[in-house]
Amino acid sequence: MDINLERSLIIKEIQQVDDPSLLQVIKTVLYYGLKNEGRVTIQQYNRELEEALARIESGKFITQEDLEKEFSS
Repeated sequence: MDINLERSLIIKEIQQVDDPSLLQVIKTVLYYGLKNEGRVTIQQYNRELEEALARIESGKFITQEDLEKEFSS
């Protein structure tokens, strides 16, 4: 498949996402995949882990099951 067509299809899909958690995951994947080649410092890893735990404790998460339902619809 043509790279520009693939990019356009992905952009259209992302524009339909209403879940901030899913958008954050997409943003993180893009950031580490493009900007940082997946490498993080231990300090950054620990900070992100603490932030993720705080989001979970405050109820700001989506379960695997709910995410799979959302993806299939």
